[in-house]
Amino acid sequence: MYIFDFQTGVCKMNSKIWALARIALGLIFLWAFLDKAFGLGFATKSTSAWIDGGSPTTGFLSHATGPLATYFQSLAGSPIIDWLFMLSLLGLGIALIIGVCMNLAGWGGSVLLILMWAASLPVENHPFIDQHIIYALVLIGLASGNIGNEWSLRTWWKSTGLVTRHPFLG
Repeated sequence: MYIFDFQTGVCKMNSKIWALARIALGLIFLWAFLDKAFGLGFATKSTSAWIDGGSPTTGFLSHATGPLATYFQSLAGSPIIDWLFMLSLLGLGIALIIGVCMNLAGWGGSVLLILMWAASLPVENHPFIDQHIIYALVLIGLASGNIGNEWSLRTWWKSTGLVTRHPFLG
């Protein structure tokens, strides 16, 4: 079986590729949560683990740059911001990996990523685009399209009474 049909222009693996993108992005968010929570030694040293009293937002936000630096720096280390950030990482990771709550994860995750992008202006390797923008675009695509549903619970999730009553959770 070939992946791309040159006569019709159809990619036979399209849904699987989007599913892999969804799961991979979910693993990025879940890993960020786990590393910050338990100080696994990648981006977060064990001495800075959230579980040991460290702040998951201090490292990033205290080094904010650009026109909004003062605002973002004022949020660094706030317990409310720490909890919101960590719950966002965990929720995004789980939602994307299992394929539920894609509307909320896609649009909410995009807001989180745009805020992180704004805190790191100017970006390093391009005048304005970095991985935060790319991830946000992928999340919006996953949320707004009916793509990436392979290997997920999205079809079942969208049929539940909760999502029927509150479609933004779809």
